[in-house]
Amino acid sequence: MAKKRPSRSARPKTKPRAAASKKKTAARGTAARKAAKKAAPRKTAPKATRAGARRPSELFAPVKGAERREIGHVLLEVGKAGNARVKRMVYPVGFRWSRDMKPVVGTDLCMHGHVGFLVHGEIHIEYPDGCVIEHRAPQIVVIDPGHDGWVVGKEPVVMIEFDFEGDTIAKLGLPTSHTHTPAPGPGSVPS
Repeated sequence: MAKKRPSRSARPKTKPRAAASKKKTAARGTAARKAAKKAAPRKTAPKATRAGARRPSELFAPVKGAERREIGHVLLEVGKAGNARVKRMVYPVGFRWSRDMKPVVGTDLCMHGHVGFLVHGEIHIEYPDGCVIEHRAPQIVVIDPGHDGWVVGKEPVVMIEFDFEGDTIAKLGLPTSHTHTPAPGPGSVPS
């Protein structure tokens, strides 16, 4: 009598060689990925400082060799460079010259001319004729005397400025006040 073959359900289950080989390869790949992950340098968040605040970046770190003071909520750091001064000014969020500096300086408008480089943030400048000029970092900035200005947005403004104290306007060739000639309208003839 012929031997009966066991039914499929009764046969012992064996895995085909190809499937077993794939599983071993996948396991080796996983192990290799884990080892590579451990060996790779980790990116770490900045260390927390007092009260959980983040360590300031170099943009806001104290300037070596500069005199540091605060005037009208503006952090000002000044260093001499030959006959000129180099200043880093940090204007806080919400700053407006007419509200924060006017009481300190005692003039209706800022009468200082500014020449420098806007490193961070956005500031708008308004002149008495209603002209508003928007400055967004990174940008070279020239601001005529006789202006109001304010920080726009939720980031402080950082500006590097070059000046000659009371001789800034003359030495840098700035006008003594802002002049604005509106662009000709439709149908008008420029003079």
